[in-house]
Amino acid sequence: MSAHLLDDRATRLFIALAAFFCVNAVLAEFIGVKIFALEDTLGIDPLAWNLFGQSGSLNFTAGTLLWPIVFVFTDVINEFYGKRGVRMISWIAVALILYGFVFAFAAIHLAPASWWVDAVKDQGVPDYQKAFAAVFGQGLWTIGGSVIAFLLGQLIDVSVFHRIRRATGERFVWLRATGSTAVSQLVDSFVVLYIAFVLGPQQWPTSLFMAVSTVNYAYKMLAAVALIPLVYLMRRAIIGYLGAARADQLRHEAAE
Repeated sequence: MSAHLLDDRATRLFIALAAFFCVNAVLAEFIGVKIFALEDTLGIDPLAWNLFGQSGSLNFTAGTLLWPIVFVFTDVINEFYGKRGVRMISWIAVALILYGFVFAFAAIHLAPASWWVDAVKDQGVPDYQKAFAAVFGQGLWTIGGSVIAFLLGQLIDVSVFHRIRRATGERFVWLRATGSTAVSQLVDSFVVLYIAFVLGPQQWPTSLFMAVSTVNYAYKMLAAVALIPLVYLMRRAIIGYLGAARADQLRHEAAE
């Protein structure tokens, strides 16, 4: 009698990795509406950057807290499930992001209960409906830019990852992880801001676009480097879970 599909550890692992990848991608999109000051959060003096004639403090979207985790999961899935695995979860994540925004917009347009509108007035929110709409009603330019940039970044990541893997074999896990992230996030960081804020209604000048994109890219790369130990830790945990023989089989198939 054949074993049930869900009894296969590799299948269960892929489901778990894909689920965590997708929930992080969706959450990053929704919490990304908040802009936070890194220096104030850390309790340090402002580190005023000066690039392309623009200056400012280190302000990022809250979604940047989660994107480095998405990068790590992309690399781990790439390692054991290859291009097909990453492309599959990337398309699923995009579909879920769009699905989430459709229902967010639907929820905004539901008529609010009269008592609910001022339900948290004593907490400094005079109109709950307007606050809800402001948080969840991200502009279509922002949504479009983030989705396109995310998908482009993922497709580029998987391609660069395997080019480095073919060149180095199974050595230098850190190189294919950071190398693929460096190229994919260079595209992602600039594309999302270009679509959202240059082509979009705000029409940022080129100097501001280049400065903010560069700062965001630098942050993502620092985070990617800092998380290299997590890539190795997850790799070791997966080999322990699957067994060395099954893990080697998956890596071999993923590299083809």
